[in-house]
Amino acid sequence: MKEYIENIILRICAGTTGNTIYRRPLVTCARADDPLFAELKKAVGPEHLLPQDLLPEASSVVAFFLPFTRELVAINRKNPYVAREWAEAYYETNLLIRHICEELTAGLADRGVKAAWQQPTHNFDQEKLISFWSHKHVAYICGAGTFGMHQMLITPFGCAGRLGSLVLDQPLAPSPRHGGQHCLNLKEGKCLACVKSCPSGALTPKGLDKQKCYSYLLEVDAYYSDLGTCDACGKCATGGPCAILEPGD
Repeated sequence: MKEYIENIILRICAGTTGNTIYRRPLVTCARADDPLFAELKKAVGPEHLLPQDLLPEASSVVAFFLPFTRELVAINRKNPYVAREWAEAYYETNLLIRHICEELTAGLADRGVKAAWQQPTHNFDQEKLISFWSHKHVAYICGAGTFGMHQMLITPFGCAGRLGSLVLDQPLAPSPRHGGQHCLNLKEGKCLACVKSCPSGALTPKGLDKQKCYSYLLEVDAYYSDLGTCDACGKCATGGPCAILEPGD
């Protein structure tokens, strides 16, 4: 079943008609009854959903990461503002994730498997800025990576990319969770590239000011209003060595 899901995602990514190019996607899994899902009500917020809230018969959770290319990372890193290409990639990839989830849900249904999913973005409390279904936390539980200073998930392919997830009523073997640390600052105390790259001052060594960050993202969205919803910055994601990794790094 996991191979089927991976192949569908690969096919859709290869056939996308947008301008954004992706490296090979990462797909990982977890049991729906993993106790860490209940912990998200503390780590994220009390209104965070459980897999069973999305699908009462939930048996497993699948997370997938669509990694951007080294070229896109370099473009956004060098641009004094948020690069148009990055904003466009954010918009296009959100549409792509929806397409992947819709096609997977239909294809799995043909195989007798029920699936449910949440939108890739804007499924959060607009005032508290707390997600009802945090794809990055779900992906962590699925073994997709570890968190960095920038509070983004750093996968074996890096953090520059977008995440999606689905809940299935089909049991799947859980992926092992990474036992190490991809963030150089948390690992060795020698990197604050993401903090230095933050244009709004929202990210500091002490943490992230969500309100300040989101205000800046809304400015970017207004600046690129012709693209569609693109409240994205990505400077912390592209500013350091964790942006692009290869398995084994």
